[in-house]
Amino acid sequence: MNNERRYRPASALLLGLLCSGGLAAENASESQADELQQQSLQQQIQDIKQQTLELNRDLFILEEELLFPSNTQLAVYLSLDVDELFALDAVKLSIDGEVVTNYLYTERQLDALQRGGVQRLYMGNLKTGEHEIVAVFTGRGPQGRDYRRATQLRLVKASGARNIELKISGERDMQQPDFAVKEW
Repeated sequence: MNNERRYRPASALLLGLLCSGGLAAENASESQADELQQQSLQQQIQDIKQQTLELNRDLFILEEELLFPSNTQLAVYLSLDVDELFALDAVKLSIDGEVVTNYLYTERQLDALQRGGVQRLYMGNLKTGEHEIVAVFTGRGPQGRDYRRATQLRLVKASGARNIELKISGERDMQQPDFAVKEW
């Protein structure tokens, strides 16, 4: 009887070791399955993010088309081609006597414009017919004096999109900035 008691605990111990090894293997396979499931979830999250970005882009394009149909659209852009003759501070844009844009510039924005950047000042809808566009530029000119200049354009809007560029350039001979309006 004593011998049986000695072997029972040993066999129970052996059975326990075998079972715990099986549990360890089972736990390892469960952790691998969890890891695969997490990777799968991460991939699904990335796919959803990508789909969301694409949907957002499509909605933005649709919104632009609905708000600004091409047959009534007017876009006004600003470019700067002058260094020391004129330092732009602000632009005020009016269409038919109504102020549509009033913009103050930072050093960083001016730097971008001087390096060839173009800013969209306004995008909106205009009825067909005659319209007056007035842009008032304020800034510092040669010898540090303050400048306030305006340029005007009479526009006959027909169906179709219209694009206008307000260009500030330097008149080197007269040492003054020049404000021009160009239609594309």
